[in-house]
Amino acid sequence: MNINSRPQLFGLLAGIFLAAGLVFSSFVVTRAWMLIAQSQTIQVTGSARKNIRADLIIWTSTFSAESPTLLEAQRALKADLGKVTAFLQGKGVKDSQVSPIAIEEIRAGEKDTKQPKQVVSYRLTQTVTIHSQEVDRIAQVINDSTALVEQGVLFVSHAPDYIYTKAGEAKVEMLAEATKDARTRAEQICQQGGRTIDRLLSAKMGVFQITPLYSTETSGEGMNDTRSLDKTVTAIVTARFVMK
Repeated sequence: MNINSRPQLFGLLAGIFLAAGLVFSSFVVTRAWMLIAQSQTIQVTGSARKNIRADLIIWTSTFSAESPTLLEAQRALKADLGKVTAFLQGKGVKDSQVSPIAIEEIRAGEKDTKQPKQVVSYRLTQTVTIHSQEVDRIAQVINDSTALVEQGVLFVSHAPDYIYTKAGEAKVEMLAEATKDARTRAEQICQQGGRTIDRLLSAKMGVFQITPLYSTETSGEGMNDTRSLDKTVTAIVTARFVMK
């Protein structure tokens, strides 16, 4: 074989492989339609998505006071509680839960001694928890809570939880929407095989996902995001239809 004939050989082989690939693809597609035509049922997966906004906010914060004596720490904490209460009431927050006082002894001493370490101060802490359906207003209160730090309060604001309380109702609604989507998909497939959908035989709901808006994160066990105000609810349904 001379050098000039090699390109012709490569072109011939490429043509053969391309033709074989097209034949195989046609066979696979034809086989799929034949199976649809012969089968009595078809199973497809449908989905439904809905953007929602949390309708409940849970905000937890803590404040603490530390002094050499327990009595001084209690007095300081009581004064700070008054500042926190006044701040919340000034923002129109009426319903808040204040936890009992947690007492921590701060000890210091020689590292290599067996003697008990001396108590050098007492740190007292209380937790304030707020549940509210006024989500936007409480979110603004959280932003304004730095004013307590400016008043000398050792105040720590924790990230709030944003809850969607109507998840149960959404499941029912979106199950129906996902089933409709599954039927549409099934009808499109059946048309290619010369069949039509008769009725729904069964429907099984997959995991229910509540994720941050625009997030692509999913979980095989389902998700229930509580860190974002705006969310996306996704429902997946596996449905089986009888064909005619």
